[in-house]
Amino acid sequence: MENSKSGTGLKVALGIALVLFLGTAFYTMNLYQSSHKIQKDLTEQKQLVMNDLNAMAKQYDDAISENTVANQNLVEARARIQGLIDSLKISETNVKSLWRYKQKYVSLQKEMNELLAQNDSLRVQNSYLATSLDSTRVRLEERTMFTDSLLVQNTALTEVMEDASALTTVGLKGFGVIERTSGKLIPTERASRSDKIRVCFTVAKNKLAQAGDQELYVQVIDPKNNTLGANEQVMFGDTAINYSIVSKFNYENESLDICEFVASKGDNDFEKGRYTVNVYNNKGLVSKSEFTLK
Repeated sequence: MENSKSGTGLKVALGIALVLFLGTAFYTMNLYQSSHKIQKDLTEQKQLVMNDLNAMAKQYDDAISENTVANQNLVEARARIQGLIDSLKISETNVKSLWRYKQKYVSLQKEMNELLAQNDSLRVQNSYLATSLDSTRVRLEERTMFTDSLLVQNTALTEVMEDASALTTVGLKGFGVIERTSGKLIPTERASRSDKIRVCFTVAKNKLAQAGDQELYVQVIDPKNNTLGANEQVMFGDTAINYSIVSKFNYENESLDICEFVASKGDNDFEKGRYTVNVYNNKGLVSKSEFTLK
């Protein structure tokens, strides 16, 4: 009798254990499937955000390409978009990360709408201004010899044309570089590791400018307000500035990418802190930028 009861109890126990095992296995399988689906959904959502950012970048590229001289605000906003795209590519695929990128996208979308609207308005205004300038120039050339008042207007127009023909730059940036013996340059934000400061910019396309040999003055100021490089002086009218290097190049009225190098004073390391980079033409300051070495 006792053996019979023991056998029955063992069977019941085994049955309960089997039920628990099957229940656990079923729960684990459902949990895995649910987790897999969530991860798949998050991956798809991440790709949608990436697609939206790429589309936004394309809109900026189109707007920048439509300008003879790129709007600096558009160029900087396009760079922020690219930074976010690069960051999203290597980010973790989870709800918190994805939500953060969606919020940044919404903010950048609002900024883009405002910038593109401003850009459209400026393009219309510039087109109208160019048309008005051409019309005024023709009338002045036809009537200059007849009246003194028109001679005065012609002189004013000449000044406008001189300003319009001056070289300008876009995309100005400076940064530290490590210079390998092979000649390879490696960008760095570390002051102690920087061998030189590299300054890069684009000379804007300008059909009114004089073609041929041209020059711009590059000034790099360190955190202690010292002018690095040559530190020689040049006069612009009544104003004197100390420049780091004279950038000389052959200009053919098309956009031209320029990079120059500026060394530290003597054998000293570069100072830690914020640096200012200025570019001057023969009229004065045309672009300004800042960067930091840690």
